[in-house]
Amino acid sequence: MEVGKLTVEYRSATGKNNVGRLRAAGKVPGICYGNHAQPLPISLEARSLKSALDPEKKRNTVIHMTVVGGTNGNQELTVMLKDYQVDSAKNTVDHVDFVSIDLGKDVTVEVPLILGGRPVGVVDGGQLHAVHRSIAVACKPGDIPSKIEVDVTPLKIGDALHVRDVNMPPGVRAALDMGETIASVVAPKAEKTAAEGAAAEAGAAAAPEAAAAAPAAAAAPSKKEEAKPPAGKEKK
Repeated sequence: MEVGKLTVEYRSATGKNNVGRLRAAGKVPGICYGNHAQPLPISLEARSLKSALDPEKKRNTVIHMTVVGGTNGNQELTVMLKDYQVDSAKNTVDHVDFVSIDLGKDVTVEVPLILGGRPVGVVDGGQLHAVHRSIAVACKPGDIPSKIEVDVTPLKIGDALHVRDVNMPPGVRAALDMGETIASVVAPKAEKTAAEGAAAEAGAAAAPEAAAAAPAAAAAPSKKEEAKPPAGKEKK
């Protein structure tokens, strides 16, 4: 199987029991949504799906899917991986969802956002705070980039990088608000003032003395306790 091509089987039998039998046979149940009237139930080999995905684009890979065994014969679809579920105990793919696409129409996808360079503000002691690790973009399926890189070197302490500052590849536009913050450089946490430090040291020094005095205070009876007559004797 090659990248961008996938052959699956039409799944005529649905329901929990049938799905269980498919998984027992090493196959993955799935659904394809999109241009057809009803969701199309399918089954496939997990390794075939892995081979069909571009190592860089991954779930953003445009796939030519051949559906074998349908009621109207084989079907040819252009799809993308919409979602998948993993069995946490077995660490295997449990179910997959595909969506049919039109190569002439825009799709909205998440693309990894790579922050490159070392900000000036970090050199000066600040900290880089990444708000987004990926960015939603809209474009034709064939124009989907594998990643978008942004140079954060010019950022000083207090500066922020916004969506409007990101240079998009040709044919690609951001699907987020232009004012959305991508990353920022924040000042380091303020150090304790001299007065706060002195107060903390004084409190620490006083703590052992207070702890030593506590047992003696607890052992000394109060005047009220001394005036109380011994048990079993009456006052005269």
